[in-house]
Amino acid sequence: MIYDVIEAAKEAGELIRNKFRTEVEINFKSNETDLVTEVDKASEKIILENIRKKYPSHEILAEESGETKTGSEFRWVIDPIDGTTNFAHGLPIFSVSIGVQKNGETIIGVIYDVMQDIVYSCEKGSGSFANGNKISVSSNENLRRGVLVTGFPYNIASNPENALEKFVALTKSARGIRRLGSAAIDLCYVAKGVFDGFWELFLNPWDICAGILLVEEAGGMVTDFFGNKIDIFSKRILASNGKIHKSILEVLNNN
Repeated sequence: MIYDVIEAAKEAGELIRNKFRTEVEINFKSNETDLVTEVDKASEKIILENIRKKYPSHEILAEESGETKTGSEFRWVIDPIDGTTNFAHGLPIFSVSIGVQKNGETIIGVIYDVMQDIVYSCEKGSGSFANGNKISVSSNENLRRGVLVTGFPYNIASNPENALEKFVALTKSARGIRRLGSAAIDLCYVAKGVFDGFWELFLNPWDICAGILLVEEAGGMVTDFFGNKIDIFSKRILASNGKIHKSILEVLNNN
């Protein structure tokens, strides 16, 4: 099945790449920072057509078209463009993210970094890969030497759960903080050891479904802000190499 997931992600990615830096129609969802473009919808259509052709009985949870329930034990969780704001503004950091679950457990994750043409893939119990090469999290054990990555929720203006204070505190605690604008790409970079950790509030299931498994299969750890196991509907995510996880949790819980 993983090869069908990769094929769907790459086909959608080709469309996105061809539309990059062209004039596209942009609309707003929850507010003016929450964008959707015609390309998001076209990408999702390609992925859905692939699924329905090969797996017509499977359930689907997709960002733009919502949930399709069939009673199947399998569910596809789809983000047709993770990083829509980057895409709309001509910044080449965005991805297609697809996770496949069986009875609520993610068993396959594929994230396609469109502009770098890198397919990140994983299957439960089989490790994580980038274009077929095995990847693993970093070995850094010191938060002070760590480089972290984060994002902000669409309602950041109201500073929910002291998000800005947490950002400042971790900026002071780590070597550096980055903000790329695609949670799926952030998780890929944790999985392959570019970043030592990632945290964010109020993400959606399609943002993190594939990425959680990718980090775990690369040897990392993923919890909520209190160290508890999470699922794709959790609203607080911390992913790390595992070695500095406790240190990040301490900062998050003291601010």
